[in-house]
Amino acid sequence: MRVMTESVESSAAKAAVLIETLPWLKRFQGKIIVVKFGGNAMVDVDLQRAFAQDMVFLQHVGVYPVVVHGGGPQISARLAERSITSEFRGGLRVTTPEVMEVVREVLSVEVNGEITSLINEYGDLATGLSGLSGGLFTAEKRGTVVDGMMVDLGLVGDVVQVNPKPVLDEIAAGRIPVISSIAPNASGDGLLNVNADSAAAALASALEAEKLVILTDVAGLYRDWPNRESLVSTITADELDHLLPSLESGMIPKMIACLDAVRAGVAKAAIIDGRQKHSTLLEIFTETGSGTEVVL
Repeated sequence: MRVMTESVESSAAKAAVLIETLPWLKRFQGKIIVVKFGGNAMVDVDLQRAFAQDMVFLQHVGVYPVVVHGGGPQISARLAERSITSEFRGGLRVTTPEVMEVVREVLSVEVNGEITSLINEYGDLATGLSGLSGGLFTAEKRGTVVDGMMVDLGLVGDVVQVNPKPVLDEIAAGRIPVISSIAPNASGDGLLNVNADSAAAALASALEAEKLVILTDVAGLYRDWPNRESLVSTITADELDHLLPSLESGMIPKMIACLDAVRAGVAKAAIIDGRQKHSTLLEIFTETGSGTEVVL
C-alpha cells in the first residue's frame, strides 16, 4: 500500500516540470552535448555529485554527454603544496616544465579519476580519456596579449587538430567520455597545457555537437559588471565580439570558446552557473535556461 507523503499541488508541480522537458527531450535526443566541467563545482562535494547525476540523467534519456574538464583549483592547491607559485596572464596559467608535471598528474589522474568514479557510482557508464587518447587532440604552443603586448605562457597550447574517433567510439558503446585537457605538441616536443574551455569548443565542433555548455563561477555574462542587473540571457556572436575587450580576464577564454564553437557550426553555446545544483539540466531542459546563451 502506498503512503501519500506530499500534497496534490506539490505532485502537480513536479509533473509540470517533467512536461516542460518534453520539447527539449525531443530536440536533444540522439544529439551530442559537450559539457565543460570546472570552477567551484569541481571542489564542492555536493556539486560534484549533482553534476554526475546530471550526466547520468542525460545518458538515460538518450542524450549523449561528453565531459571536458579542467582542474584549476586542484592544480593551484598542488602547486602550493610544492611551494610553486601560480601565475596567470590574460586568464591563462603560465606553465613551466615543473608546472606541467603537476598539471598532468592532477588532470589525468586525480580529477579525471574522481569525475569518472562519481558517474560510475550509477553503473558502468563513464570512461576517462585525455587529449593523448587515440590521438584525440594535437596542440601548438600559444602566447597571449596582455596590455597590447604578446606574453609567453610557456607550455600552453591551443588545439589545432581533433580526431573525434576515440570519443565517438565511447558514445557508440553507450559510455560517457570524460576528457582531461592536455595534448601532445604538434612539434613532437612533449605535452602542452590546453585551456579546457577552448579544448571543449574544439571538440564540440569536431563532434558536430548540438550544444556546448561551460560551467563557471558566476551566473552568466554581465554586460556591465559588477552591475548585477546587467546579466545577459542571450547574445549574438557579433555582439559578444564588441563586448570582449571590456570583460574580466578570467571570463575572456570562456567567451572566446563560445564564439569559436558557434562560428564552427555548434548551434548554441552557454555559460552557466556551476555553483547551482543541476544547472546543466536547467540549461538544457527549460525555456529560460540558467545562464547566458551565445548564438550565431
